[in-house]
Amino acid sequence: MSQADADALLQEVSAYLKSEDVAQIQAALDFSSSAHQGQLRQSGAPYITHPIAVARILTPLHLDAQAITAALLHDVAEDTSIGIEQIAERFGKPVADLVDGLSKLDKLKFETREDAQAENFRKMLMAMARDVRVILIKLADRLHNMRTLDSVSREKSRRIAHETMDIYAPIANRLGLNDVFQELEDLCFKYLHPNRYAVLSKALKVARGNRREVVSKILEAIRARLDGNNIPAEVRGREKHLYGIYRKMQSKSLAFSQVLDIYGFRVLVNDVPSCYLALGALHSLYKPFPGKFKDYIAIPKGNGYQSLHTALFGPFGTPIEVQIRTHEMNRLAESGVASHWLYKTSETQINELHQKTHQWLQNLLESLAQSGDSVEFLEHLKVDLFPDEVYVFSPKGKIYAMPRGATTVDFAYAVHTDIGNRCVATKVNSELVPLRTELHNGDRVEIVTAPHAHPNPAWLGYVVTSKARGEIRHALKSMHLNESSKLGERLLSQAFNSIGQKLNEVDDAHWEKLLKETGAKSRQDIFADIGLGKRLNIVVARQLASISDTVFSDAMGNAVVTIQGTEGMAVQFAKCCRPIPGDPIIGVIKSGQGLVVHTHDCPTLRKGRGSEQWLDVAWDKNITRAFDVSLKLIVANRRGVLAKVASAIAEAESNIENVNFSNEGEYTAIYFTLQVNNRIHLANIMRNLRKISEVVRIIRAKSADK
Repeated sequence: MSQADADALLQEVSAYLKSEDVAQIQAALDFSSSAHQGQLRQSGAPYITHPIAVARILTPLHLDAQAITAALLHDVAEDTSIGIEQIAERFGKPVADLVDGLSKLDKLKFETREDAQAENFRKMLMAMARDVRVILIKLADRLHNMRTLDSVSREKSRRIAHETMDIYAPIANRLGLNDVFQELEDLCFKYLHPNRYAVLSKALKVARGNRREVVSKILEAIRARLDGNNIPAEVRGREKHLYGIYRKMQSKSLAFSQVLDIYGFRVLVNDVPSCYLALGALHSLYKPFPGKFKDYIAIPKGNGYQSLHTALFGPFGTPIEVQIRTHEMNRLAESGVASHWLYKTSETQINELHQKTHQWLQNLLESLAQSGDSVEFLEHLKVDLFPDEVYVFSPKGKIYAMPRGATTVDFAYAVHTDIGNRCVATKVNSELVPLRTELHNGDRVEIVTAPHAHPNPAWLGYVVTSKARGEIRHALKSMHLNESSKLGERLLSQAFNSIGQKLNEVDDAHWEKLLKETGAKSRQDIFADIGLGKRLNIVVARQLASISDTVFSDAMGNAVVTIQGTEGMAVQFAKCCRPIPGDPIIGVIKSGQGLVVHTHDCPTLRKGRGSEQWLDVAWDKNITRAFDVSLKLIVANRRGVLAKVASAIAEAESNIENVNFSNEGEYTAIYFTLQVNNRIHLANIMRNLRKISEVVRIIRAKSADK
């Protein structure tokens, strides 16, 4: 091992840990060195240099002995023959749990690299929810790997940099680890865009020399103004990190020479009132940019960050950015969730931060539980790590931090799952707005709910938070399952009725036998499978009643399933022919979709006719809902014709859902999607339209005709 690095580590931990803790770290150092004996990194350095470097990244945060020990052992279980059990015996279960949370799932086989990556993140985040030290060690591990990325291939370095930029840097930002976040972003920039990184680094060095005098003058002026107002303060000049400058150049399409605010200034004061006094003093020194002031003290960021931000016209018209905060806020801004170990003061503020972090992790785990697969969860995670936030208010004044681009539906789910599921309308700043409306800073949002409302699948097209997306999918799956179960029960009952038997007369013994044979958990699952087309009602009925296939096949030949129009997602009306009450119809059970209803003359049906999953269906006599139907009108190109057509449709008491146009010389084809009750209602609409002199032809169109 590198003795100098090992000695430096022991010296650093000795500064804040007890002697028995330092002894444990020395033992872990020896244990890890022995385990990794003979192993080399790709750079050729002894492998032990890596765990020592990871541990040293954590010592400035004053992490405890268990975390430092786990950092030294984090690759032992993964890269050597030593198992988690041996680590637990030697260093205790808490250390072993940390190491286990950091170990990859290498023993499991995945179809793709993406699946493996996603599953590893699931495991890491579950461990992180139990103990946040897992992610602190992982971030230190990733930071050292990024610092030593020169020794790996170009392809691998780009892949690791992409993963770091997508996941690890945003997690560091979300946890308030500002220094780690900025260094990770700069290192990712270096490997993803090496030429741009080199050019920008060189330009920044030149600019640093040219602007040194200007920065000194601004620092002196700020200090003098604060002293003149009797505000004790520490003033620092700071240079923006390289990727931050590049991101600004990209987002605003600026050349480097146009990015004038590469230097910022930080004012540290003793208390919150002094923050606002200092702000007033600086606004009297330099004029502020309109609309560039942000108060993160009154409304902290989701990661607990607090500060006042203002942009000012400096000397010679140079724009400068100033952050004003207390010393305590500054410590929290630099260390984030790690402040728990680094500082023992201000427990209230740190506890609030830990509570917010815990809530964020719980939301992630909820979306993990509801995700269909690991890759879907990884997408949820990336969305949740989106750093920009907007702050909105509930009607009672509670503040909610939402990601930029969040809609009123995202807000509804942020308040409560039940509020989201029953949302029917929203008001923003007391005005009714569409559900897809994006939220902005300072909006006051009110959600209107209805007891029997449920999520709309269209919401998935515009919600951005993983909580909303996960809850909507979960609710839709539950609805689909419930509706499919009801349809399946009807279909099975129909099979029994056709041979003069009753489904409710089947005894429990037959049901138990069927559940055991099929592996289903309940009768509800059997019904749902029938409704979704995964099981045939004929076969299930035979199994329950012990009657031959022939009897059921003959009986089912005469069975007719009635369509009520209220079955929900379990019964779908084919878009290829758009059947409406009065049309002769036929049904087909499609696996995973349920019952799909077509018209008898649907061209799509002719291709697949002959399957045993076709069913005779008929309309119920008491249908009250409206159905979509497509009409194609050929009209003469004359002024006002569209108004006449729309008026005729409205007079027939129909709604226009959609309208499209196609110019055909002297004539125009207008394609309408209308809502009608039945064929008689449609005939009345067409009769009204024929009275218009400009209407040349009316065709009930199939979607394929458009």
